[in-house]
Amino acid sequence: MLCRILKVAALAPLCAALVTAEPIRPHPGNPHYYLFNGKPTILITSAEHYGAVINTAFDYVPYLDALQAYGLNYTRFYPGAMFETIDKYITGNPLGPRPRDLIVPWARSNQPGYLVGGNKFDLDQWNPAYFNRLEDFLSKAAKRGIVVEICFFNSQYSDTWPISPLYYENNIQGVGKCNWRDAQTLKHADLVRREEDYVRKITQEVNGYDNVILEICDEAASIGTGVRLAGAWVSDLLQVVRTTERDLPKKHMVAQEVEGPFGGPMDFSADPRLSIITAQYIWGREPDAAGGEMGGMRALDFKYSLNKPIELNETSWYPWGYEGDKIAASRVEAWEFMVGGGSGFNQLNGLFTPDDPAGKSRDNAQLLGSLHHLKDFLYSFDFLKMHQDRQFVVDGLPPTHTYWRAISEYGKQYALYIQHSKERHGSYVVDPGRYQERLTLNLPPGNYHAGWINPATGAVVKEEDIANRQSKYVLSTPYYVVDVAVRMKAR
Repeated sequence: MLCRILKVAALAPLCAALVTAEPIRPHPGNPHYYLFNGKPTILITSAEHYGAVINTAFDYVPYLDALQAYGLNYTRFYPGAMFETIDKYITGNPLGPRPRDLIVPWARSNQPGYLVGGNKFDLDQWNPAYFNRLEDFLSKAAKRGIVVEICFFNSQYSDTWPISPLYYENNIQGVGKCNWRDAQTLKHADLVRREEDYVRKITQEVNGYDNVILEICDEAASIGTGVRLAGAWVSDLLQVVRTTERDLPKKHMVAQEVEGPFGGPMDFSADPRLSIITAQYIWGREPDAAGGEMGGMRALDFKYSLNKPIELNETSWYPWGYEGDKIAASRVEAWEFMVGGGSGFNQLNGLFTPDDPAGKSRDNAQLLGSLHHLKDFLYSFDFLKMHQDRQFVVDGLPPTHTYWRAISEYGKQYALYIQHSKERHGSYVVDPGRYQERLTLNLPPGNYHAGWINPATGAVVKEEDIANRQSKYVLSTPYYVVDVAVRMKAR
């Protein structure tokens, strides 16, 4: 832990300050948003593919600088139980390090035979170099105002489990003698004990950091395990985190993705141990007993009333998972989710690589820029007083391939977003046109000022004053190509 490392007497006041400060948490004034560094906070980012710490070839300083330059304040990573083969999915995948660049929490033994190269791992020994890198990453992120979500596990695959340190051929203890479908269940007590040790150790090491969210597992049930087995395993590790922090100075939020049927074994939304409801992809598939990830928009529709933060913390992987105008498709999913009441958004971005950790490209400038405009738009409101408003638009939008979301403080401030696209394979395919709608709005009598925003540029394209004397108001949008937003405030 950081306070353990800072042993120099001159740094004692800094250590004391870290203990008395408070980790990011749901805002007491509105639990759909966060309190971080004493300020109301919304988390928005387009981030690298989870390998920033375990891949020593990835220079995370220019990466964090790039996020900060666009006002983005959020990133995620996997700490080492699961990683991928070199260049899986896309060239330069940060989560697929070269063997010489791999660094994980467990120390190497003096026994050769790791399947990817080098000595096997000793699960009884931790790797100090790894934890130094972990804490340096968290410290540098904190200095830039960036919150780090540490996701302990992703579901194993047939090609990832055989290279994991927890696989029996890769550690000197012979732990993990099972197939990949059973690796993240409670079936094998010796493996579960090592997984608990790993979660406990990382939870202890990062306790001194305020910019940390802990997450149990991505896709725990959807890659073949099933919700019943995965749910029991996730519940066990969720309890490990809570028990570990019971006697530690700081208490961090814990997140978990919802999979399978609502109220089922992989839905911890109402569990008091869980802080953040997590969704992935825009809609996900209809949940059933076999699995199915709850998409971000479905989470807003069905989980908002639980009054917990809702994250969409993984999208399709840019550019690999998008079709058509990929920049616009990326933009509309972020704007729709966040203007619909989301608490945090993370786009999975393949433009951040070990060869280019700052993601210096025209595409990335547009991606990050549109998220910067989104954050500016949301922060232009007193958003703590706003909540999801699903009745704001009464009429005036086409019945198909049109999506809208709104948040509001009744009679005082309204944020509305409209976009035209089709959902396909977990992402949107935008449908450009020449759109203009006459919207009938649920708007109480009063005087308002409306500013129409181009989400791609952040520019105000139309402004107007409104004098409403009834309970409804008809408002025409400006002409637009894919999407438009309006900021309306009482005068």
